[in-house]
Amino acid sequence: MFEARHSMDAPTTTSADSGGGGGWFTPRKTPPPGTSTDQEAPSEGRKVTPIRPVGRSERIADDRSETVPAQSAAPAAEAAPQARPTPAPAAQTATVPGPRPRQATQDGNARPSQPSPAPTARPHADQQAPSGNADHAPRAAQQAPRAEAPARPEPEASPDTRLIRRTLQEVGPDADKVTSYFYALLFVRHPELRPLFPASMDTQRDRLLKALLTAAEHADNKDVLVPYLKNLGRGHRKYGTQPEHYPAVGECLIGALSRYASTTWDGETEAAWVRTYTTISQVMIDAAAEDELRAPAWWYAEVVSHDLRTPDIAVVTVRPDQPYPFLAGQYTSLETPWWPRIWRHYSFASSPRSDGLLSFHVKAVPAGWVSNALVHRARPGDVLRLGPPAGSMTVDHNSDSGLLCLGGGTGIAPIKALVEDVAEHGHRRPVEVFYGARTDHDLYDIDTMLRLQQSHPWLAVRPIIDQRAHLQLPDAVREYGPWNEYDAYLSGPPGMIRNGVDALRDIGIPRSRIRHDSVEELVATGS
Repeated sequence: MFEARHSMDAPTTTSADSGGGGGWFTPRKTPPPGTSTDQEAPSEGRKVTPIRPVGRSERIADDRSETVPAQSAAPAAEAAPQARPTPAPAAQTATVPGPRPRQATQDGNARPSQPSPAPTARPHADQQAPSGNADHAPRAAQQAPRAEAPARPEPEASPDTRLIRRTLQEVGPDADKVTSYFYALLFVRHPELRPLFPASMDTQRDRLLKALLTAAEHADNKDVLVPYLKNLGRGHRKYGTQPEHYPAVGECLIGALSRYASTTWDGETEAAWVRTYTTISQVMIDAAAEDELRAPAWWYAEVVSHDLRTPDIAVVTVRPDQPYPFLAGQYTSLETPWWPRIWRHYSFASSPRSDGLLSFHVKAVPAGWVSNALVHRARPGDVLRLGPPAGSMTVDHNSDSGLLCLGGGTGIAPIKALVEDVAEHGHRRPVEVFYGARTDHDLYDIDTMLRLQQSHPWLAVRPIIDQRAHLQLPDAVREYGPWNEYDAYLSGPPGMIRNGVDALRDIGIPRSRIRHDSVEELVATGS
């Protein structure tokens, strides 16, 4: 099945209407339905309803010899171009009415021969996390059982969303075939798009398609999906996709779905997919155009320090070539010179520093191209590329709530950044850190955390070692508390995140006060 592999727990904002007409994903005009016969070959398949290019009508020049574009709707499609690809052909037949194009300009920034220190810059306002409530210090106590709130009835799905979910249900058993056919269509019909993807598609060939389907499936949840898509639009500028590439991807998406959803596919279903995909594209393109006015598509960053803490964990510190704005608790995408067009996500290991340096905790994982290169190959003087900051696991400094932080493995990096952030704001609010590891050897940063505890009386650090205590990190939290007046932050391996969320919910912490970034984008899963 095509499942929602991203938690999409970004901070909520107001809805982004696609301009004119009705509400979100409400069609202004129904496009003509297409036929429903199967495609016989990727290059000579049925003609789906073309999708009109949306977004900006002019290209934005960039002194780095690449454009500063909007990006395809792919939360985890890890691709970056080496040269600007040729724009995909515009649709020649019926089109879907869409919003007016937006234009933006920005002065390009050439790569300096010697990167200079970057001062801390002001982060974007829309990256703030939800706020919490009152202050309360932890104490050993038996946790009261959770009082379940009355279940809220789920809103009825829109007609378009019902049709989309019906399609996904039918093609679920053939997910691999749909993915393969989608890329066959894309690369045969639009070979100019192939350079946007890594040379090897083995580890991420399904990410673009699954991201598109996930966004479409959650089309009615605009409070979550809109900021999610905006973040994607900003973050994927670094890949080099132009607004005119969206129709190519959309038409191949619909071509693949119509082939394998032959039982339920009809003109009405196709029209629903066209409307939904067009609106998703517009949200991302608009966000990218706005971001061009204030930030580059990527940053060059020179490695200035490489500290090997264990045989497979290194703390890598870099100096970006220009100011890099971010918030403590966020993460970025990173590309090495040894694996072009392969990007992986790593959390910032400190709050913003006055000298502009950025640090990351990297663990080399089996068959991990990027992580092994950073741990075993990177040295001072090497130059990496960074994407923009992302993530909603940030502190609301307008709140007095305590912080309950669970960090497992290298997931302690953003937790340490959160502690530093609280300390720098001078607000004495209780912070409880549970630092989980399998063995003593894996507590590679415990000395740093204990020094922070000595400096700040409001901070408590509790190391939890699985092999010694025979207790998993989420379960250890149950022995302390109560936590009903704390905001929870989780960072670590995907299994720890899932178990941690379940444990916190069981002891009464509402989901709205549990913060973590998408499991698929955590540093622990990066390779």
